[in-house]
Amino acid sequence: MSNENLSAPVAAVHPVTRSFHGREFVDNYEWLRDKESQETLDYLNAENDYTKAKTAHLDEMTENIFQEIKSRIKQTDMSVPSRRGDYWYYGRTEEGKSYGYSCRLPVEEGADPWTAPVIPEEGTPAGEEIILDANALAEGKDFFALGAASISDSGRYLAYSVDFAGDERFELYIKDLESGALLDDHLKGIFYGATWAGDGYIFYTTVDEAWRPDAIWRHKVGTAQSEDVQVFKEEDEHFNVGIGSARSDKYLFLGVSSKVTSEVWILEEDNPEGEFRLLWERESGVDYDVDHAVVKGEDYWIVTHNATGPNFEVGYTKAKDELPTLRDLPALLPHEETTRIEGVDTYRDQIVVGYRRGGIGRAAIMRVNDGFSEFEELNFNEELFTVSVSGNPEWDAPVLRVSYVSFTQPSQLFDYRVDTGEFTLLKEQEVPGGYNPDDYVAYRLWTTAADGTDIPVSIVHRADLDRTQPNPTLLYGYGSYEVSVDPAFSVTRLSLMDRGMIFAVAHVRGGGEMGRTWYDDGKMLKKKNTFTDFIDVADDLIARGVTTADQLVAEGGSAGGMLMGAIANMAPDRFTAIQAVVPFVDPLTSILMPELPLTVPEWEEWGDPYHDPEVYDYMKSYSPYENIEAKDYPDILAITSLNDTRVLYVEPAKWIAQLRTTSTGGEFLLKTEMAAGHGGVSGRYEKWRQNAFEYAWTINKATGLEK
Repeated sequence: MSNENLSAPVAAVHPVTRSFHGREFVDNYEWLRDKESQETLDYLNAENDYTKAKTAHLDEMTENIFQEIKSRIKQTDMSVPSRRGDYWYYGRTEEGKSYGYSCRLPVEEGADPWTAPVIPEEGTPAGEEIILDANALAEGKDFFALGAASISDSGRYLAYSVDFAGDERFELYIKDLESGALLDDHLKGIFYGATWAGDGYIFYTTVDEAWRPDAIWRHKVGTAQSEDVQVFKEEDEHFNVGIGSARSDKYLFLGVSSKVTSEVWILEEDNPEGEFRLLWERESGVDYDVDHAVVKGEDYWIVTHNATGPNFEVGYTKAKDELPTLRDLPALLPHEETTRIEGVDTYRDQIVVGYRRGGIGRAAIMRVNDGFSEFEELNFNEELFTVSVSGNPEWDAPVLRVSYVSFTQPSQLFDYRVDTGEFTLLKEQEVPGGYNPDDYVAYRLWTTAADGTDIPVSIVHRADLDRTQPNPTLLYGYGSYEVSVDPAFSVTRLSLMDRGMIFAVAHVRGGGEMGRTWYDDGKMLKKKNTFTDFIDVADDLIARGVTTADQLVAEGGSAGGMLMGAIANMAPDRFTAIQAVVPFVDPLTSILMPELPLTVPEWEEWGDPYHDPEVYDYMKSYSPYENIEAKDYPDILAITSLNDTRVLYVEPAKWIAQLRTTSTGGEFLLKTEMAAGHGGVSGRYEKWRQNAFEYAWTINKATGLEK
């Protein structure tokens, strides 16, 4: 039987009525929320079988793309070692193994302590110690993820945590790296991360019933979890908590933050049983962060804050138990309308700032050997790029690691000598089989939205593409949480472009590409700007002759999946197909349920429909699930995970069921990973195969190709 004659699963109708603010909504598929129900599981499995059958014609192309991805990734590889204390730490992978190894080498006596050793591509370097074998941890498991891999200050202990379900709740273990043995310590039900204080204490985070990180605990190594001390508890459901340490190892920083408000508490790291002290009490709408610097022998707080403007500034003050009024801090980098300051990193001899201007993330360095000076920007030649200064754990490092990547340039890692400004290339991502950046081009277009706002659009394709005619195009978008979709090289994307497709990114409002105001103009009661911006970009690409509606596929995930659902309702004729990954397509139902994971903190992103009828009505007017109409839709593929705690599988399941019932045209597919979380399947080979399937579906819809 051909797949054209297959019958799609039909979800049972069990109507329930939602009543709020005198408004009622009849939901026929809310019953799918019960993931323990056999009826639910049977339905999801039936959808998986249907999707598999309907996409069987893509098996050859999926396999071809999978093999292309494998052939273009150096499967036996290693990272450049990064020094912490007396060791160089690095990771490596082996061909055929789904997960990596965490390793270290001792710093050789007499060797330059800032020049990383070269790890041979074949064999094991003398003195190598494998401190964590993720393949062994994952053996026999359907899913595996690490939540922490943290080395104690002396380098003796490794604290690591594992998740075998995908629900982002971890179990933590402590390994004695001298003996190789696990300690008796075993911490259950913890969140991401683990912060050491010396060798004797670990601070960690737990979540409440709604999966909100709400408490910080202190664990003394060698004791039972039942003896752990809760050092902080945040009762306000709008706020999350987290903990980390200064690079100087002098302070622990405990942060409390909502989407728009924060506060910081401190404690000396050498006094782990002491009391945390509040630096500056939270003020609604004021977001700040603190780092520790030493300038000419004196301790300073370096404060990044938005008290003087939405795009933040960097201030400073001598380190005391309380911050002065943030608006009165002298500025190292003042607020600017065109520059969004994203944060600072401090070192003994320099301060690094990350910021965004013209839609591009940038970095600058200030030398503080002789006192505060000026920030000097790191400059690069490409129009579209991403730079970061990271992977530098040592406080007194005179050399910083700088990573650089673009849409066409594979990632590069440099040593940057701060005193001389000299860059030394340490490693460039190798693409086996050969890769020439000149074979591809990347550039920026600007779309004028209906309200006159200029929307940046990134375009990437093969250099030899015939641009005198429209071409198949994948248009990607996100547009929430002030997240920026920055230029990055993708081996997977080569398989798309080599088959004649254009890859485009619509940097719509709600993201962070153009500053905090860009974000504010795409959230809460301005959320529809995100959707109309994306549609305006699609219209512009069609009007320019870049593509046609019959060749245009849209893609987005998570909150970007809501964008996909909204444009499907608002402009179904602009797209031939839409791919929605873990899509947030039933937002009103979820945001009206405070007991669900992460709901209450989300009210500062979407608004609070639970208490405010205006917000309720606004969200209802764009909710993808609640605005499906009897009209033709693009073909839609929704991908979700059963154990996702951020966007529950029930949302795309209900959405696909309702699309089938109401629409007059379109093919609707649902693929549920039955042992995965928000990030999808685990294991690199499994991820590559999933990527291959998604691209095969996209390429087929845009081009008609099946190989």
